[in-house]
Amino acid sequence: MAKKSVASLQKGAGKGHTKVIKMVKSSKTGSYSFQEDVIPNDMVKDYFKK
Repeated sequence: MAKKSVASLQKGAGKGHTKVIKMVKSSKTGSYSFQEDVIPNDMVKDYFKK
């Protein structure tokens, strides 16, 4: 399924978006989980700052 989603992002206007993966620590258990989002290219730096 990942190949299909990445391939669909490479067509047309999809080149203006980036799939980002961020590690997030849970405040309750202290364990880490991964958060995936597709965001516009110009918002990537702001995404990782917060």
